[in-house]
Amino acid sequence: MQIGLIGLGRMGSNMRDRIRAAGHEVVGHDRDPAISDTGNLADLVARLPAPRVVWIMVPAGVTEAVIGDLTELLQAGDIVIDGGNSKFEDDGPRADRLGRAGIGYLDVGVSGGIWGSENGYALMVGGEPEHVEHCRPIFEALKPAGPFGYVHAGGHGAGHYAKMVHNGIEYGLMQSYAEGYELLLASEYVTDVPGVVKSWREGSVVKSWLLDLLDRALTEDHDLARLHGHADDTGEGRWTVDEAIRLAVPLNAIAASLFARFTSRQEDSPAMKAVAALRNQFGGHPVKSSDHMGAGAVVATPAAGGPAGDSAG
Repeated sequence: MQIGLIGLGRMGSNMRDRIRAAGHEVVGHDRDPAISDTGNLADLVARLPAPRVVWIMVPAGVTEAVIGDLTELLQAGDIVIDGGNSKFEDDGPRADRLGRAGIGYLDVGVSGGIWGSENGYALMVGGEPEHVEHCRPIFEALKPAGPFGYVHAGGHGAGHYAKMVHNGIEYGLMQSYAEGYELLLASEYVTDVPGVVKSWREGSVVKSWLLDLLDRALTEDHDLARLHGHADDTGEGRWTVDEAIRLAVPLNAIAASLFARFTSRQEDSPAMKAVAALRNQFGGHPVKSSDHMGAGAVVATPAAGGPAGDSAG
């Protein structure tokens, strides 16, 4: 089978390699001419036999423009696949616009990161059954060997919705491992924290690929000294929490893990300043001063007018 692949970054280039290794022809396009097989989109489309399948692996903010350009070049019967982390609400309108030109559309959530070329990719597909079936050889090439790693999740939007929830769960799992790691570090009982993490990799109910990656990180940097505790978040975590609010589904762990990432970006939390001020006001609890008063300085102003002897909090 022949397929066009737009976007040859870390994930796209590995996907190209895996598809080619399965015996299919891939015509890749990227803005970087050093890695691109084509000079432009028109060249890519011209090199593909009809009906064409073009898979897009670009950042979500660029996807709409790329699809717009492709719409002018493709013909009825062709299929566009969006494998990026687009918002599921965009998929229905895109499918409608492409459908008016007779062009099929699939949204595919892709998980596997930089390891997918070797291990395979988990694929969550949304769209019409006939388009899914036409592209199945490519999905089979990308997925891991065996019965797992692929699902036709539903109609338009289902693939990206499933990937959104997948990434929300990923947030919660990473936060749990991270909190356990920090508690182990703080304990006076445990002297080999990396060894404990390594011991969990087999025979434990918390074993997972994420745990394997944490062990790998600790092997490379024993106490993670080369890293700064700042974690960005991509849209999927926020969208997952938004959907939980819309559907009144309690996502306690996932929501907390998202907020923990916000906390990681604060050098001096305004909220914690307010908590410190309140404790000082109602209970006379000492507070650490700002730097201009001297590092480590402590201020303990007794609360005025508060309940006598109130030292709670």
